[in-house]
Amino acid sequence: MPRLRSDFWVSAHLRRLNDLAIPAVLRRRGAAEAGAIFVKVDRLDGTADLYGPAPQSLMAEPDDLGERRFTPVQQGASPPDVEERLSREIRYDSDLWIIEIDDREGRHFLDLAEG
Repeated sequence: MPRLRSDFWVSAHLRRLNDLAIPAVLRRRGAAEAGAIFVKVDRLDGTADLYGPAPQSLMAEPDDLGERRFTPVQQGASPPDVEERLSREIRYDSDLWIIEIDDREGRHFLDLAEG
């Protein structure tokens, strides 16, 4: 199954979060077709979580290759540490997308890879 374009996926995810009254913004626009997507969740208590694309080796089934799955990159980190990691990711891949969510409960509604 072909993977949904990054721009469509990001737009749909932001709409979903908005419909659930969870504040989220697009911080960085990447490559429309296939840019990697990172999601920062600011818990508004001095900690933040960062999620990035899951490696294909963590996909449960071959059919999962068309879906977007995420894996925790940092959890319970300070927001400056998350920003430093995002800066490194941007230097490595300038076509990536960044979504930022502000939610005390840490809700993100991402599909996490089993692993």
